[in-house]
Amino acid sequence: MASTAGKKTTKTTRKSTGASKPKFSKETYIKWYKDMLLIRKFEEKTGQLYIQQKFGGFCHLYIGQEAIVVGTASAAKEGDKHMTAYRDHGHPIALGTDPRVLMAELYGRTTGCSKGKGGSMHFFDKEVGFMGGHGIVGAQIAMGAGVGFAEKYNETGNVVYVSMGDGAVRQGALHETFNMAMNWKLPVVFIIENNNYAMGTSVERTTNVTDLSKIGLSYEMPSKAVNGMSPEAVHEAIEEAADRGRRGDGPTLLDIRTYRYKGHSMSDPQKYRTKDEVAEWMDQDPIQHCLKVIQDNKWLSEKEIKEIDDWVKNEVKESVEFAENSPYPEGKELYEDVYKEENYPYIVEY
Repeated sequence: MASTAGKKTTKTTRKSTGASKPKFSKETYIKWYKDMLLIRKFEEKTGQLYIQQKFGGFCHLYIGQEAIVVGTASAAKEGDKHMTAYRDHGHPIALGTDPRVLMAELYGRTTGCSKGKGGSMHFFDKEVGFMGGHGIVGAQIAMGAGVGFAEKYNETGNVVYVSMGDGAVRQGALHETFNMAMNWKLPVVFIIENNNYAMGTSVERTTNVTDLSKIGLSYEMPSKAVNGMSPEAVHEAIEEAADRGRRGDGPTLLDIRTYRYKGHSMSDPQKYRTKDEVAEWMDQDPIQHCLKVIQDNKWLSEKEIKEIDDWVKNEVKESVEFAENSPYPEGKELYEDVYKEENYPYIVEY
C-alpha cells in the first residue's frame, strides 16, 4: 500500500500550484516540460531496448519521478554536485548531459559517459556536476557527505545533493553520516526519493515511522516532506535547503514523495501493488501538469508544443543510432582507469 501521508501531501501541494497563477516563469515551465519529456521518452526507449536484449545488466527506470530531478536542477547553481543511487538515468539528462553518451553507456560502448564500463547503474559526468550513480544501496549517502566536506574545506560555496530511495534510509551508514554532517555543518541536501517501495516492500512494512522526514530530527537536522510530483514544490524546497548549506548552517533532509510507474527494475512483476494505485498517481503526472500550465497561459502554440515533442523523439532516435554505431572497448581497457596505489602494505609480491 502506498504511503497515505505521501498522497495527502501531493494533493494538498498540487492545489497551490494552479495553472491560473503560475509560480515560475514561462521559460522555467517550458524547460521543465522539455527536460521531463526527454527523460520520459529516453526511459521508455531504454525499457524497449532492454526487452529486445540490446544490452544487459540491471536496469532501473525513473518514469514518474522526473519532477524531482528537474526541480532540483533548476534550483541548483553551477558548481554544485549531484549524486544518486542506481536509478540514475534522469539525473544527468536534467543537468545537461548529452543523451547520446548515456545511451552509448547503456550499450557498453567506448563513447559512453563511463567509457562503456559502468552501464545503467554507473552514469557519471563531472562536467555537469554529476558525481555518479552508485550500485551499492546507500553507499552514496556517506560518499556524498565526503564530497560535501571537500566543498566546505575548499570554501567553494557549492552544495551537494545526495539522492537515495526510501529503502536506502535503512542503511546504518545513514545515521553515522547524518551525525557527522550536522556536527561539521556540511553543505549537503539529503534527498529521499520516496516512491513508497523498497524494491517490492512498502514503507509501512519496514518502519513504524512512515513519515521519513522525521529521521533527521534526532540529529536536529532541518527536515520536511515535499510533493515530489510537483517541480514547483521541489524547486522551492531545494532552493531553501541549498541556501542553508551555502550560509554554513549545515545539511537538510527532504522526504520528497513521488511514485515510479514501472517496477523496481525491468525484472519486477509488480505484484505488490494494484493497477488502481498506479493509475491514481499517474493522474498527478508532472509532465502533464507542466503542459497544462503552458497551454492555460498560452505560452506556446500547439505547433510549438509539437516541435518540442518532435525534437525529443529525434534526440532519442539519434541517441540509439549513436550508441549502435559506436565501438566496443578493446580488451586492454580492462587495465585502464583502475585504481592502484604503489607500495600498498597489503600487496604481497610472489
